[in-house]
Formats: sequence, structure tokens, C-alpha cells
Amino acid sequence: MKQANGAADVSPLMHELSTYIAKAPCKKLPKQVQEQTKHHILDTLAAMVSGSKLLPGRQAISYIKTLGGTKESVVVGSRVLTNAVNAALANGMLAHADETDDSHSPSLTHPGCGIVSAALAMAERERRDGTAWLRAVALGYDISARMSLALGAVAFSRVGHMTHSFGPTFGAAAASAALARLDSRQVRYVLSYAAQQASGLSSYARDQDHIEKAFDFGGMAARNGVTAATLVAAGCTAVDDVFSGDRNFFSVYDESKRINHPPMPEILVRDLGKTYEIVNTNIKRWSVGSPIQAPLDSLYALIRSERFLAEEVERATIRVYAAGAKVTNNREMPNICMQHMCALMLTDGIVTYDSTHDHLRMKDPGVLAMRKRIELIGDEELEKLRPEKHGIVDILLKDGRRLHHRTRAVRGTVQNPMTRIEVDEKCYHLMAPVLGRNKARSLCDSIWNVEKIEDMRELRPLLRV
Repeated sequence: MKQANGAADVSPLMHELSTYIAKAPCKKLPKQVQEQTKHHILDTLAAMVSGSKLLPGRQAISYIKTLGGTKESVVVGSRVLTNAVNAALANGMLAHADETDDSHSPSLTHPGCGIVSAALAMAERERRDGTAWLRAVALGYDISARMSLALGAVAFSRVGHMTHSFGPTFGAAAASAALARLDSRQVRYVLSYAAQQASGLSSYARDQDHIEKAFDFGGMAARNGVTAATLVAAGCTAVDDVFSGDRNFFSVYDESKRINHPPMPEILVRDLGKTYEIVNTNIKRWSVGSPIQAPLDSLYALIRSERFLAEEVERATIRVYAAGAKVTNNREMPNICMQHMCALMLTDGIVTYDSTHDHLRMKDPGVLAMRKRIELIGDEELEKLRPEKHGIVDILLKDGRRLHHRTRAVRGTVQNPMTRIEVDEKCYHLMAPVLGRNKARSLCDSIWNVEKIEDMRELRPLLRV
């Protein structure tokens, strides 16, 4: 198919991808995929609600209030109604205001914060039903993961690019295009606008307040996706195939000269409609950074099986993959500080959402004393196992006993998934302090029965404070 301006033919890959996205709204999801999509939607909404009271969330809401905008979509945890682009930006930041949202390990992304936020804003704008929203979210996860993997996620990240924004930008764009009911050619335009906006540097790890990180992981991707779809819905045209031809997306981001890992565009369409990446996405049990999840699981297991007390601990050694140790080593924020979170687990016998966000506990004499007994080691052998994130804990007790535990599959991961009851419990307890118990319960129940929603604006009363 030739463009009018004589540009190159649309590649078979782009034709297959854009056709799939355009037809996704009519494609029924398998039961398992439908169930898992509900898990991740509820998990991300809970992250938005709880995030609305944290600094990055408060800053996002305050910023969006200054912009005004047509009242198309809700900003969660507030009274603000604004246009879909603004709402997607704010809700994306709320969803990653904390370390509560989901993650897709192979692609090194946190898909929910960008994709669910974008899909919520577009579903409200277009007044779609719950089924359409469900299908759009599942589609977004598929495209997000495949884009990051096509770029060579781990190697792409190591040279400084941020997979956490690249993949979700395209996922949010695909979900938004599906909800806007765009045809395959319009979808190609959307993907081109997404490619132009794709960006992100791994310098985000130096952000001390989590505000820029919330924007990078969630807000930017959600905003980019909704912007791309609404531009095209308004009649804007673009390049017909940004993935092939002169100066295409993959040639620009070909890092093979530096990392010997050329992009693999064919991954974008591999097993589409057969392998659904939302079922390969993890939900966090603990509201802490990903590298801390496995050590907490190991500590929790040892505390329950060995019944020892904090004062019995002589020293503890924590081993995680090298990059994970680097990003969590003695950080100033409690829930991304490995030593602090492990000290809390050993001191309290459990960690909760409240304790992970209690900055005062970082100055608690008992916790500080325990931190001095904890050694964090970045293990290069565990690094080689990525994207799996193992954690090894060795504890020496004062009576000479030595305890050892290795977590290979963190609770909430694909290999060790949380049940519907566990997800519901996590989300309810995150939302109840903000929304109130009755509203939190109603929101959980509404998502478990999302197919009954005829107009996504019906959720607004449950999302607003």
C-alpha cells in the first residue's frame, strides 16, 4: 500500500500489528486473561488511590488543577475533572507515586501505571463500557512488553535508556487507539506519534522524592499514549510506518554497535492473540521497590518457621542481583532502602503499607541498631539470572544458629501468583484509608464485575474524594 506522498510501502509487520490493534476491541479475551486483567486493573487503581496522598500524587493533582481542561475524565483521589490527556498524566503519576504498582520482569517495565491510567481516561472520554476497558488494558500490556523486548530490554536499559517509559508509551497508545475505535491506518499514525514521544533516561534513579520517577514511569507514558490517540482521532495524520524505511524507530535506537544487541522488531507481533503478557506480569505483595521483595519474602518465611526475635539476631546478610543492590543501598526513602526495610521486617515481624512509608521509623533507635547488623551484597551470579530476581538471606543468631533462605519466586510473581482474595485484600487496605471502607469495598466489587459497567463514567463517584 503506497502513501500518497510516495513514501515506502507499509511493511508486513506494521500491517499485522496495526490490524491487530484496530480489531482488538472486538476480540473476546480468554477467561484466564480476563481474570488477570481485573487483578491488574484493581491493583493499579489501588496504587492511584493510595498514591493520591503521597508527595508525588499531591504534586500531580496540584499541577493538573492549574491546567483546567474540558471535563472528560477524573483525576483519582480528588474532585478534579479535566481532559483525557491531563487525567492520564495525573493518574499515571498517582499510580507510581509509590512502589505499589505491578511490574513485567522480562521487559523491565511497570506497565499498569501508564496503561491503566491511559485506558481509564480514554474510556471515560469515549464513554466506553467495562468490557471495552478490559480489552484495551490487556492489549496495552501486550504491546508494551513486546516493544521493550523488541528493543532488547536488559541491554537497552544498561546503556541508559529507560524501558519503563518506552514500552508503556506504546502500550498506552495502543489501548487508547482501541478505545477511540481507530482503524488500522489511523493506528499506524498513533504508533508514529508514540514513537516521536518515546523517551526516558535511567537517571531517574537519582530522584530523591519519587516525583520525577512517578512522571517517568507512569505519567509520561499515559500522557503520550492518550495524546497520540486523541491527535489522530481529531484528524491528524502521520507517517504510515514508523518501524520501517528511512530513519525508522528501530534504526534510530539500534544500539548494536555499543552492546552487540540489535533490535528485534519481529517480537512486536510474535504470538499476538496467543500469548497475553498481562498473565506474565507480577503484582507486588509488599509496597517496596522490586529488588527488596525477595529478601522480605525470605525474612518473613524464616521468622514464621524459626520463631526467633529481633534481639536474637547477631547479623544478617542479604544478597540480591548487583543492579538491585545498587539502587536500594541505604536510600533516603524508606520503601526503597534495602537495609531499612529488612530491619523493619526483623524488628516488627511484618511490614505494612504504613510502616513502609513512616519516615520517622528511619530514625528509630531500635531499627537503626538492627540496620547496623545487616550487610547488603550485590551478587553478580544473581545478576546473571535476571529478569528473575532472587533473594538470599543468611542470619546468624546470638546462640550460634545459622538460618538460610533463598526466594526464587517472589509471592505475586507469575511463578508464585497471588489469589483473587489476596489481591482484593491488598487493594482494599490500600484504598480504605483514603476512600472510606464502604467506597473501597464497592470499588473492589465493581472491578471484579467490570463487565456490568455500561459507561465508565459510572465509576467516577467511587474514584473521587
